[in-house]
Amino acid sequence: MSQIPTPHIAALPGDFANTVLMPGDPLRAKHIAETFLEDAVLVNNVRGVNGYTGLYHGKKVSVMASGMGMPSIGIYSYELFHYYNVENIIRIGTAGALQPDLKIRDLVFGMGACTDSNYASQYELPGTFAPIASFALLKGAVDAAEAMGLNYRVGNLVSADVFYNDRPTTEKWQKMGALAVEMEAAALYMNAARAGKNALAICTISDSMVTGEETTSEERQTSFNDMVKVAMELA
Repeated sequence: MSQIPTPHIAALPGDFANTVLMPGDPLRAKHIAETFLEDAVLVNNVRGVNGYTGLYHGKKVSVMASGMGMPSIGIYSYELFHYYNVENIIRIGTAGALQPDLKIRDLVFGMGACTDSNYASQYELPGTFAPIASFALLKGAVDAAEAMGLNYRVGNLVSADVFYNDRPTTEKWQKMGALAVEMEAAALYMNAARAGKNALAICTISDSMVTGEETTSEERQTSFNDMVKVAMELA
């Protein structure tokens, strides 16, 4: 498969910016485009996965949903990197806190992404691959968060393959210092590494595996704007 549009993205050559922000939720992608971008144009709506391109402070930026889980973001990020020549993908999503000092709405920048997924087996490596973020994007995110006075942490995410798990694993990841659990970063980081491109996961803490505190689906869709502002500064 070398042509575009692809089976999953209807955009044409040049429709995407060099940097694509990827929330999981298509409605969050719509909210971001309408709130942050000028002259936003819908460039993809295959399967209801909204993708937009517009301007942020004069810079061309795209935002498109990734769906939930590593198989979904694996497909979309692969096609963006390989077929649409996108250079940077920044995941902007939610995560559950694994450490007691992380509060609701704090930001976590995924320096690395642990995972229970078998995603890396496709590369047939003679060992275990460690999925990590682009240092340039990570440093830029830290600098932007510092300038904005935001609460953030940098460290390991856990990219889980399942949401409802029969095997309790929270305490084991806590002991290893992992900050938060989500479901996409590891696959994104591996796709970026294989393509020679750049990726970063910026997550907002939406719930706590420690305290049980959580936000509503509406709050997650429309009010987690600090991570979007940080990501926009990297575009």
